[in-house]
Amino acid sequence: MLSIRNLGKTFSGPRSKTVLKGLSLELAAGEYVAVMGESGIGKSTLLNLVAGLDRPDEGAVVFDGRPVARPGPERVVVFQEAALYPWLNVRANVELGLRIQGVSAKERRERADRYLRLVNLKRFERAYVHELSGGMKQRVQLARALALEPRMLLMDEPFAALDAQTRDVLQQEMQEIWARTGATVLFITHNVREAVILDDRVLVMTTAPGRIKREIPVSLPRPRNPDSHAVADLAHLIRMELEHDIYAGQAAEDSYVI
Repeated sequence: MLSIRNLGKTFSGPRSKTVLKGLSLELAAGEYVAVMGESGIGKSTLLNLVAGLDRPDEGAVVFDGRPVARPGPERVVVFQEAALYPWLNVRANVELGLRIQGVSAKERRERADRYLRLVNLKRFERAYVHELSGGMKQRVQLARALALEPRMLLMDEPFAALDAQTRDVLQQEMQEIWARTGATVLFITHNVREAVILDDRVLVMTTAPGRIKREIPVSLPRPRNPDSHAVADLAHLIRMELEHDIYAGQAAEDSYVI
């Protein structure tokens, strides 16, 4: 489904910075894959390139055999901030993308009903943004994305701004949503346990310029209990892999200090 080949991206300016270099990865249909690494190594840039919100300087992003040149409804981004419209109620926010696409009113209602139920918000369909908790806002954003019935969800730390309890609840709900929709998910997170709970594979990136340095399969049976020893053990392995690069980067910086 998704093939990324020797991807490179440099941001020019007074202090030009190459954030991605020689990055390659493959995603099959229906996979849930996490990308992890320290801040500033190009994870969100990678997501933007797959979404078609930016263009690579080197290499190619290929989706279903075609180079990605622009955003498309088959690839939908779920951001860290919900970015809902406060003058619209929950249902209208969920239906908005469908309305823009010209979907009929009947189909909009049916899809909104389906996905509001899936994210457990049907009873709040007439509520406005200011009446919602952080977790509820993220559920609305997710329902809006799912209502478009995309081939791929691109999730950029969607639970990072939530409190720990709400985040735990949404991680469990996301397991069920993924199982019921069969969507392909590329998931950016800094939370190691979250990656183990949700994903089929964890791709660990190097320090900038970012590329994939290791793939760690997550073969634990679903649904996954966040408090299980198996989840904790695998999360520890991934954390050690991440910390190795962080310490290596700090040592390299310290070697320049006189």
